[in-house]
Amino acid sequence: MKKTIFILFIITLQVLFANTSTKTILFLGDSLTEGLGVSKSEAYPSLVQELAKTNLNKNIKAINGGVSGSTTSDALSRLKWYLKRKPDIVFIALGANDGLRGLNLTQSQQNLEEIISHAKKANAKVLLAGMLIPPNYGPTYSKEFANMYLKLKEKYMLKFMPFLLKDVAGVQGLNQADGIHPNAKGHEIMAKEVFKFLKEEL
Repeated sequence: MKKTIFILFIITLQVLFANTSTKTILFLGDSLTEGLGVSKSEAYPSLVQELAKTNLNKNIKAINGGVSGSTTSDALSRLKWYLKRKPDIVFIALGANDGLRGLNLTQSQQNLEEIISHAKKANAKVLLAGMLIPPNYGPTYSKEFANMYLKLKEKYMLKFMPFLLKDVAGVQGLNQADGIHPNAKGHEIMAKEVFKFLKEEL
């Protein structure tokens, strides 16, 4: 009887610990992650934090590492500062500005590889989100851009979300007047998709 009570006590502690432990997620990105044009509380990283609490009863701490205009090079330069906060997960959502500026994708891929390596060395789980660029950049560059993410996924065996703006890009009612940055409703959809993508890691 005493042994049974003891086992039940241990199981209860494990459940309580699982529900109260807090994981830290670094969302490393650009204006799409920062939430340009909406408040920080309306940007998808904050909404993912709320979804984890309401749907899984999980406490997570979302670090919004998005900076408007950020390229992969810019993100690499500030990564070490973020890693001081010891994130459990690093969600990489970068490359859009590299593509829109027509930057050398070999260098962009190298920057992303360094980001992945630094995050892994810091014992963080790395998750990768891809982006797409408009077709007016030409079929060759557009294909190379899309393949960049696939190469990283395969080389580092990463869990991969093919398109950060799934069901949001190009939808008038979900984007701001510039047609590029999601509005609050767009961020809600992004958050739901990102949450579905990473919830198994929480």
